[in-house]
Amino acid sequence: MQGGDPKWCWCMYFRTRGLSWSNSTAKQNRENLRALAADEPAPGLVAYRGEEVVGWIGISPREAYPRLESSKVLARVDDKPVWSIVCFVVGSNSRGQGVARAMLDGAITYARHHGAQILEAYPVATSRGKVSAASAFHGSQSMFEKAGFQLIDVRQWNKKSPERPIMRLELT
Repeated sequence: MQGGDPKWCWCMYFRTRGLSWSNSTAKQNRENLRALAADEPAPGLVAYRGEEVVGWIGISPREAYPRLESSKVLARVDDKPVWSIVCFVVGSNSRGQGVARAMLDGAITYARHHGAQILEAYPVATSRGKVSAASAFHGSQSMFEKAGFQLIDVRQWNKKSPERPIMRLELT
């Protein structure tokens, strides 16, 4: 993949908690993701331009993300079964070219195909203005709005922490 890919996380942050995350290595995270990739549903989708990998989106049933399940800020809105989109990675040479939006469209189709009824996301709030690429890995609120997601709730850890929108798209 082009520069800008995650050297550490390998989309395992939301899949692990506490010391399991703190003590993990990039190699372990990569191996854990590789093992998950053999399962159905897949832990995410890869975007290609020709033969070149240009992006990744992390998507799974919410239960696959223990850190998300235990989060106070991103606690469940209700007891409805949802699939969650937790991250995007777009290669540095492909940013600003619609790759994230194309991956979002693909994720919507993928989730629907696998029986998901609700897709949920936790993007960067529009109120934050422009953020660095390193801080935009959750996707932007405006991108989700353009894809038809509805704002369900906005939460904060405290008054000084960034707002965290919770957005949903009904797939039925």
